[in-house]
Amino acid sequence: MGRSAAALLLAAVLGVGCASDAPPTVLDQTTRYGQPMSLPAPDTDGSVPLEQTLGQRRSQREYRERPLPLATVGQLFWAGQGITDAVGRRTSPSAGARYPLELFAVTPTTFIHYLPDGHRIEQRPDDTTLPALADVAFGQSFVSDAPVVLMIAGVQARTEAEYGAVAGDLMNREAGHAAQNILLQATALGLAVVPVGGFDPSDVARLAALPPGHEVLYLIPVGYPR
Repeated sequence: MGRSAAALLLAAVLGVGCASDAPPTVLDQTTRYGQPMSLPAPDTDGSVPLEQTLGQRRSQREYRERPLPLATVGQLFWAGQGITDAVGRRTSPSAGARYPLELFAVTPTTFIHYLPDGHRIEQRPDDTTLPALADVAFGQSFVSDAPVVLMIAGVQARTEAEYGAVAGDLMNREAGHAAQNILLQATALGLAVVPVGGFDPSDVARLAALPPGHEVLYLIPVGYPR
């Protein structure tokens, strides 16, 4: 990385700490899977202390064959990218408030896209993506064993418009922020969860029929522990 790019990256990373003081960038939602529907309001007054959640977090790969309620999936979405004030700031920080991340969930029957504005989702029928995810995740069978796999994707162009060549680095960092929020929320809910980075991003994007420009950054299988 050249000196100028490194300086820009440092400025952008420092800017993340100030992102809460800047109004979020208004960006169009580029994926449309049907009529949006509202989720139950997220629980913002949980009973499990943060320190206890941190101490209990573990990577778990065995799940019961029991579906997660939609409200629970919505709570995990909110933890990753939920809007937390009237201005539109979110649960995880974003350089320049560009918010390049998109959250999805894959179930045995449905593909779901989270819309942070209004805490809503849109969904389409899909009974093929979840069974095939293990194959594009290099044969990790537990990926397809989970009742839900959350997917974090990024649209680099959103951050690139402000930060140029370092946009990819910033987007990847933001995916880490959101993923950790989701892992901790799942732990607080008593769920089994694990972050997965071993997969072919292009194959996952093709399998999920994501629009051009969406790069898959994380898969997060989650379910009730066995």
